[in-house]
Amino acid sequence: MSVSPVVATDTVSADALTTDAAAASAAVAADAGGVSVSAFDGSRVRVVLMLDIHDGMQQEFLDAYDGIRDRVAAVRGHVSDQLCQSVDNPTQWLLTSEWESAEPFLAWVNSEEHLDTVEPLQDYVRDTHSLRYSVLRETAGAESPSAAAGEPPPAAPRIGGNVVRHALTFTVRSGSEEEVARLLSGYAPPDARVDGSGRLLRTSVFLHGNRVVRAVEVQGDLQTALRHVAGQPAVRAVEEALNPFLEQRRDLRDPRDARRFFTRAAMPAVHHVSSAARTGARTQRVALLYPVRPGAGPELARLLARQDAQAAHTPDSPVLAATVFHRDDLVVRLLDMDGDPDDAPAFVLGLHGSADASGAAASAGVAVAERLLDTAAVGIDGPLTEARTMSQLLARARMTPLTDRRSAVS
Repeated sequence: MSVSPVVATDTVSADALTTDAAAASAAVAADAGGVSVSAFDGSRVRVVLMLDIHDGMQQEFLDAYDGIRDRVAAVRGHVSDQLCQSVDNPTQWLLTSEWESAEPFLAWVNSEEHLDTVEPLQDYVRDTHSLRYSVLRETAGAESPSAAAGEPPPAAPRIGGNVVRHALTFTVRSGSEEEVARLLSGYAPPDARVDGSGRLLRTSVFLHGNRVVRAVEVQGDLQTALRHVAGQPAVRAVEEALNPFLEQRRDLRDPRDARRFFTRAAMPAVHHVSSAARTGARTQRVALLYPVRPGAGPELARLLARQDAQAAHTPDSPVLAATVFHRDDLVVRLLDMDGDPDDAPAFVLGLHGSADASGAAASAGVAVAERLLDTAAVGIDGPLTEARTMSQLLARARMTPLTDRRSAVS
């Protein structure tokens, strides 16, 4: 469960089904070298939500929580909730929840169902802070059921730096794309420094048709960084200027309306992999929006995660780093690569053979992708095993870059 007052931000506040999900999770976990973020490793997830309750409203908050907790318990993938109150400060509460994996949690926390479910709590909450963790080890007493079950430990920890990745996506009215591109290309960059430990590292904005995707990289706490960005005059001005062009109306001055807009627009990073052993002299950032068949988004995101984990060990891959952002049937892949994307469309699309595969095994990813991608919807006729078709798909999926701003890590 997640409850969070929302302010107008440069992106979303911090708060992702395959036919063989267990095998897919195992494959991603087995290729964990270089993977710093994964919603597909099969680990249970524990969400820690710290809440600041309005003075004197504790009983009302508890009554509201009692009214919704059975709905939350019925959500697919939910295991348990525990609500606690500080022994020292009656306004400080803690809500922890456990989930079977990250996928069902991310799908629910960014859904309309979640917004409607937690709405009764909003009047009693002054502020929140949410943290999400993968459960790596659990130690229980000798007589406990979990100890008797002998559950094996999950995969090794993911290794990575102090960088959090997130994306926001929204659509604009047809015919307004040129003006929107101008606004998102020309605004003054916000102050990158948040506090002594936090920093906005990079903001990349892309356009595909009438869909905008804004990806951010933050050092330190994401919520704190985004609230800092929200207060920057240049950001507030461009958000106001965008309002007339949005397909979905929003009023960022209204906390509840802003919360709904940014929850609907959230596109979490469900997988990130990089190859520390490779660098590129001609590095560029590329974003791809895949044409997904209805209902196939989760499986495609898993497929791309597996392919990227394998490519990290492939010496001739031009892909230096890849992040998969996923929400429902929206799948965006953000790449840092060396060279011209047209020179290696299979690697850029994530539809190459594995590092040690050949023949039928090497084309397995392409065969799965053909089932998941609606290539006809973007005017492509032909199998993806043909180089011409792969190049056409790259051209159709590639997003137009509007801005890519970086600040130095200090």
